Amino acid sequence: MSSASAALPQQPGRTKAFLRLVMIEHSVFALPFAYIAALTAMFQWDKNIHWGRLLLVTICMVGLRTFAMAANRIIDREIDARNPRTAHRELVTGAVTVKSAWTGALIAVVVFLGSAALLNPLCLALAPIAVIPMVVYPYGKRFTNFPQAILGIAQAMGPIGAWLAITGEWSWTAVILGLAVGVWIGGFDLIYACQDVDTDREVGVLSVPARFGIPAAVWGARACHLVTTALFVWYAVETDAGAFFWLGLLVVAGAFLYEHSIVRPHDLSRLNRAFFQVNGFIGIALFACALLDLLVRGLTV
Repeated sequence: MSSASAALPQQPGRTKAFLRLVMIEHSVFALPFAYIAALTAMFQWDKNIHWGRLLLVTICMVGLRTFAMAANRIIDREIDARNPRTAHRELVTGAVTVKSAWTGALIAVVVFLGSAALLNPLCLALAPIAVIPMVVYPYGKRFTNFPQAILGIAQAMGPIGAWLAITGEWSWTAVILGLAVGVWIGGFDLIYACQDVDTDREVGVLSVPARFGIPAAVWGARACHLVTTALFVWYAVETDAGAFFWLGLLVVAGAFLYEHSIVRPHDLSRLNRAFFQVNGFIGIALFACALLDLLVRGLTV
């Protein structure tokens, strides 16, 4: 929240509008997994929570996400204006100007890069690479039917970067967790895109549901979440996770089953519940179980 606030115009009305623009509450999808990676790395390092580094990880995550969302809204503002579902967004209505949005985005990315520099040299060196998919993603729907794949790559950066922030060294274990998060978010974005299929076809926006149909998108999401579960299991094995983490995986698997039981190819009436409530619950539940597992195994606060 600190970096997001720094990225906002100062008038209270514009600040509130900018926060709505970047949907700051959606940080719940990415932050828990960055924390899982960071805390696991701390556990393997010296079993102590390093609060300063954890704070910098938080600032990096929120700063990069704020930039990504602002850039997404700026780049997509003309498409948003042609879609009834998104025509109320702040850049379309004028509640936030393009200049203000770019100012906020640029300040947010500077905050991200500055926080990365405070962590370690490797984080600073790789930080610009993390920015690239954040900018490419909104353009993806203009040249590929699989923009969710680009979104998945962007989201995979979080856990990988959080691990690097603690150790200063590359970790393929972190890559497993990053891939799990990327495939998970890409999967539920397939479901989310189903509600815009008619408009996307009319406007010319490319997506899996627009190209292959809603049933294909829903089945694709199910396949993604099956792969996600397998990657979480792989991560648990690689980190010698304890009983509470495995319990968390059972909760996640149950949440996936519930999500796909309420969203069907010919019934999208509960799509928003699946997208916002169930997926938000998944991140928080797994983080809580992972934290408890690490504490029980000796992580010191």
